[in-house]
Amino acid sequence: MTGRIHGRQTPRTEDRPDAGRRGRRGRGCPHPSAGRPRGPGRPVISTVTGVLSDRAGETIVIQTDGGVGYAVTVPVGVLERLPAPGQRCSLFIEMVIREDAWTLFGFDRAADRGIFQRLLGASGFGPKLAMALLSSLGPDRTVRAIQAKDFVALSTVPGIGRKKAERLVLELSDRFAEVIVDAGPRKGSAAEEATRALAALGYASVAADEAIRAALVQGPDSDAAGLIKRALHQLTTPKPGGR
Repeated sequence: MTGRIHGRQTPRTEDRPDAGRRGRRGRGCPHPSAGRPRGPGRPVISTVTGVLSDRAGETIVIQTDGGVGYAVTVPVGVLERLPAPGQRCSLFIEMVIREDAWTLFGFDRAADRGIFQRLLGASGFGPKLAMALLSSLGPDRTVRAIQAKDFVALSTVPGIGRKKAERLVLELSDRFAEVIVDAGPRKGSAAEEATRALAALGYASVAADEAIRAALVQGPDSDAAGLIKRALHQLTTPKPGGR
């Protein structure tokens, strides 16, 4: 049975000594691993491990050994590095709780999850913009841009103008000051480069992101040029019904 976490459903926790009353769950209820210590009101899902059952669009579905499918939103770089459907994978999870939904965001490095968490600390900077930034620039370049006060690089991400880039640096430069990232590109940068290229061509961030994800579903590419070609085909091919 595949399910989503939404509404006010209570997340399932590990059987731990510190679980307490708030962390109790029914017998036999499947759950992802939850390795992070809990603070007051702290979401308890830290990792999800299982079989990748679906990877279409911005959300993938991981089927755990307990039989529950978790819908997880991932940046395009992570989507590019995921295995083919039917293979096992594991992601570090950040849960964002809102009144109408609990949304899981997944990363293949714990450090990237930490970058996402820091980005959410800026005023007016929600998960949608944070994911757009990580999909366009990639986690490492995002950190370097904030540390170097590179407003031009930050402003290339659609939805983040000069003023928002300045506020982002002003509010988060101290929190990113001691973050160490790789000096050069790492695996997965082709998708991020392709996303930036489509944005430079004038495509909206949402459209560019969706096109790159659709191109990745067709199969991985060794360079950005191949991804851009397939994504442009997605963007220029008329949709059924004229949409």
